[in-house]
Amino acid sequence: MATFRLQGSRVLAVDMTGDAVKAKNGSMVAYDGQMAFKKMTGGGEGIRGMVTRRVTGEQMTVMEVKGHGTCWFADRATEINLVQLHGDKLFVEASNLLCTDAGLRTGTSFTGLRGATQGNGLFTTTVEGTGQAAIVSDGPAVVLRVSRQYPLTVDPGAYIAHQGNVQQSFQSGVTFRTFMGEGGGEAFQIRFEGDGLVYVQPSERATIAGDV
Repeated sequence: MATFRLQGSRVLAVDMTGDAVKAKNGSMVAYDGQMAFKKMTGGGEGIRGMVTRRVTGEQMTVMEVKGHGTCWFADRATEINLVQLHGDKLFVEASNLLCTDAGLRTGTSFTGLRGATQGNGLFTTTVEGTGQAAIVSDGPAVVLRVSRQYPLTVDPGAYIAHQGNVQQSFQSGVTFRTFMGEGGGEAFQIRFEGDGLVYVQPSERATIAGDV
């Protein structure tokens, strides 16, 4: 299995000994040794995955990198966060997924209204299995614990990913900006309940919903 390690906070180094990884297309910045690159459409899921993403609008174009040596990845100088999966599932915005072990399965999952307001369709990307994934964030990501005693409410523009036994729901009619006396914010929040982790970034991605 490939070894993921960070060089600084904005560059991912992946050491491979005949292994393969799937990475965001165009994210390779350097490599040494012998590497082969192959562009994949739909997260490497074949026709079904490609059609699903086209219908839902959850865009994800990746490349497979395989070989012996080290390959370095980065994405617009964003911060990189490593996530270890042990047979569980990671839900992540497609634009925030940088690289995964090739053995991890990627797919799509229905998430409801949040995806539609961000222009990403009604689905989000899933990564499942045992191995490592690298996700990016605009600024250092904050990992927040969700427990049955302490549910978590998140601004949809700051949400990156979540994992664990977590249930996701949406609350409409109130925004974080409403509390601050500002307009133009999302007209809902994301509520997480259960037991798991939620990754948020310290800035908000642009949304198209406005106050709808």
